[in-house]
Amino acid sequence: MCRAFADDSLQPTAAHHDKTHEFPSAHVATMKSLGLLGISVSDEHGGAGLDYLAYAIAMEEISRGDASVGVIMSVQNSLYSGPVDKFGSPETKEKYLTPYVSSEGAPTDFKLGCFGLSEPGNGSDAGAASTTAALDGDNYILNGTKAWITNAHDASAAVVFATTDKDAKHRGISAFVVDTSAEGFSVGAKEDKLGIRASSTGNLIMDNVSVPKENLLGKSGEGFKIAMMTLDAGRIGIAGQALGIASAAIDCAAKYALERNAFGNSISKLQAIQQKISMMSLARDSARLLTWRAAMIKDSGGDYTKEAAMAKLAASEAATMCAHQAIQVLGGMGYVTDMPAERHYRDARITEIYEGTSEIQHLVIAGKVFKEYSDMN
Repeated sequence: MCRAFADDSLQPTAAHHDKTHEFPSAHVATMKSLGLLGISVSDEHGGAGLDYLAYAIAMEEISRGDASVGVIMSVQNSLYSGPVDKFGSPETKEKYLTPYVSSEGAPTDFKLGCFGLSEPGNGSDAGAASTTAALDGDNYILNGTKAWITNAHDASAAVVFATTDKDAKHRGISAFVVDTSAEGFSVGAKEDKLGIRASSTGNLIMDNVSVPKENLLGKSGEGFKIAMMTLDAGRIGIAGQALGIASAAIDCAAKYALERNAFGNSISKLQAIQQKISMMSLARDSARLLTWRAAMIKDSGGDYTKEAAMAKLAASEAATMCAHQAIQVLGGMGYVTDMPAERHYRDARITEIYEGTSEIQHLVIAGKVFKEYSDMN
């Protein structure tokens, strides 16, 4: 299903959406009807009720067709629906989960969410939230700005992290579901990005936004924990996206090598080209196994923080390498927009940055390894 959708619908329009920055609303509508906007959410709340392994595979297939559509799907499933599903009250789920993940109703009536953690001044320092939430009767009043938010201009609701107790530092951060139609809520200019250009990215600006107390996710002060748990799951989704980009790059390079003749023969006969295709396939398949392992551990209820970081690190670096080598295989044709290789290269680069940079993944992995050895003593 996902592969057919990617081949028949996403791939033919990917270049157009990349060039025009046009939001792929028709494709998002199709994803709603296919149940791809709530893959791992239980059917009780309108989701597809599948596991995270299914989600990782679907992410790869969709992103192979169009990485921009892949990141829209990833944010919807991992970063928005994930914390609302796990930490939202029954009333919150009824209002802010089911309408977002259900495949029922008109496909064009889809609702998207977004995830407001990063700020202009905190980047990878997720515990330094300057956005504040002050309790005022039955509501919290939110003030601050969130930066680099995917789906910002197309979301009907946002999971927002704000400081409720400054003295408690990261233990004083809380998580809220914020309706983007609320008074005082606005969105900044749309970022002009290197890649994934069909997805919207911008700032969420809150100026005395009133949020009902029942929109609090979990308990007050649990926001940092919720954010870290959400990012662990999100890294599996981004690993899937990166795998899709890597696969698209391999598709492009291998097909071109078989068709291109030089020195009296197909360039696929040249050992230099064969080595590149071999390296690309090895990196992609190795990262795929790491991704599936992380998803399976999550599905079994185990601690998958290290495995998710490994999967995201390996898959994102594989995507960048595969896209780079695809351009080398195509030569000059890889550098022009007539072929998709240069788009894959631009799309791949972000996978090493968002939802935790490669440097952060190394810190997470090393921290877990050292803890494992410390626990042995």
